[in-house]
Amino acid sequence: MDTQNSSVRPHARSRNGGENHPSRGTRANTRSGGVIHDNSRHTSRFTVIGNHLAQHAELSLLAIGLAVHIQSLPGGALIDIRTLAARFPEGKTRIAAALRELEAHGYLRRTCERTSSGRVITRTVSCNQPGRSGSGAGAGAADGPGPEPKSRSRRPARREGEPPRRALPAVPQPAYPTPDLLRSAVEVLAGLRRGDPRLLLSATEVEHLAPAVAAWLERDLPPSAVHHALTAGLPPEPLHRPAALLAHRLAAQLPPVPPFTSFGAPAAPDAVRHPLRNCETCDRAFRAPAPGHCRDCRPEPEPPGPHPAG
Repeated sequence: MDTQNSSVRPHARSRNGGENHPSRGTRANTRSGGVIHDNSRHTSRFTVIGNHLAQHAELSLLAIGLAVHIQSLPGGALIDIRTLAARFPEGKTRIAAALRELEAHGYLRRTCERTSSGRVITRTVSCNQPGRSGSGAGAGAADGPGPEPKSRSRRPARREGEPPRRALPAVPQPAYPTPDLLRSAVEVLAGLRRGDPRLLLSATEVEHLAPAVAAWLERDLPPSAVHHALTAGLPPEPLHRPAALLAHRLAAQLPPVPPFTSFGAPAAPDAVRHPLRNCETCDRAFRAPAPGHCRDCRPEPEPPGPHPAG
């Protein structure tokens, strides 16, 4: 009874020892309390996402989710802050911060360009594998990625092991950030590279610096004066971070508020400083509480005529 039958063939062992068996792995996960994957193969409408993004150690959860959404979109889809804020409940501030995270880690490249008509536009490229020059404009979506938008320059992706880019210094803010004023500020920043090619800025950097330029323009400085203040006397060596240098100049050299109103008369100490307006006739900037005409284009009041007899 205590002897073994040596003629019986031993039981065949599992090829993987049960380590990769789906059912056995499920029971092990159940006991440990970990996640249980119930996976099925996708055959249509899917996007390939790398674990370097899905498990990124430095990106926030919002940034990772936003990157996944952007990579799933077809080429040419709008991914500006206003469009994304209308699609998701997080709001413009949080979405803008998430986009800056993705740009800092190389998952987005955004540059400002001027078209042949003079309009300033933003070029956005989504990178599913940062640092790979041959990657397309989006992730591997099932419908196929669209062509990569042509960009005059690309912001280099952060190399592995390189510390993350620090946030830009705080900059002054305008008292009245009107759309016309901010548009003029963006045009000033977009034109800096014509004076010095090293001053090529990304869309995120322009978005950060534009309010400070608007604060300068709000002090009755012409755009040419702001351009000169930002480009004059730059160091001859390469600029490793031109946006930080510009932010420092815009904050440290901010001119004082002029003591004159737009009508040429000295302003009272407690006078209200009205926002800049564009003249409806000559398009010249002037200060007024409401839109209208500048001093030179206002119709002259008719002189009082003779009173009728009797």
